[in-house]
Amino acid sequence: MDPYQASKETEKICRLAPVIPVLVVHDSDIAKPLAEALISGGLPVLEVTLRTQSALKVISEMAKVPGGVVGAGTITKSIDVKDAINAGANFAVSPGSTDDILEACAQQNLPILPGAATSTEIMRLFDLGYSVQKFFPAEAIGGQAALKAIGGPLPNVKFCPTGGITINNAKGYLDLENILCVGGSWVAPQHLIENKDWKSITDLARTASKIAF
Repeated sequence: MDPYQASKETEKICRLAPVIPVLVVHDSDIAKPLAEALISGGLPVLEVTLRTQSALKVISEMAKVPGGVVGAGTITKSIDVKDAINAGANFAVSPGSTDDILEACAQQNLPILPGAATSTEIMRLFDLGYSVQKFFPAEAIGGQAALKAIGGPLPNVKFCPTGGITINNAKGYLDLENILCVGGSWVAPQHLIENKDWKSITDLARTASKIAF
C-alpha cells in the first residue's frame, strides 16, 4: 500500500469518531468487555498501546468485537508491524516516524498514523505521501496554538493530536480545521478498568463521542 492510499485509509478511520481511546491494558481477559463498553458508547476506533506484555493478546481479543476498528499504538520498530498484523490490528500508530516503520507498514498494507512533532517532520511525511499524521506529544509542544499555526503554511496535512488531551481541551482541538480527531486515555481511566466499571466507561465514551457536535 503506497503512502497516499494509506493516508486515505487512515483518514477514513480517523473520521469514524472524534476521539480515539488510547488504551494501556494489562489483562487480556477484560479486553472484550472494555472494547464493547467503548464501542457501545460511540467510539469504535480503539488504540491499544504496545506497552504491556498482554497488548498483542488484547488486540486479538478486541478485534473479535463487532463494530470495532482496533489499532496497535506505540509502534517503535518494524517487527512491531508484523506482530500487530498477526494480532489482528487494522491500523498502526507510531509516536515518531522512521523509514523502517513506514516501509514495513507499506509492505504489509497496514495503514499508519505516523507521529510528528516538528514542521520538518510534518513536511517530510507529507512529501512522502502521508497527509494524515499524529501530532505528539500535543500539549507539551504547543497544543492548539501550534497546530493552528502549522495549518497556515501546511493546510493539506490533517492531524490526530495525542498527549495531554482531556475532556476539558478536546473540543478546542476538534474546532481546528486541520484536526480529524483526537486521541486520549481519559475515556478509559485505569481505575475504571481495574474496577471493571464498564457502565462508567460507556458513559465517558458517549460524552466523548458528542464533543464535536
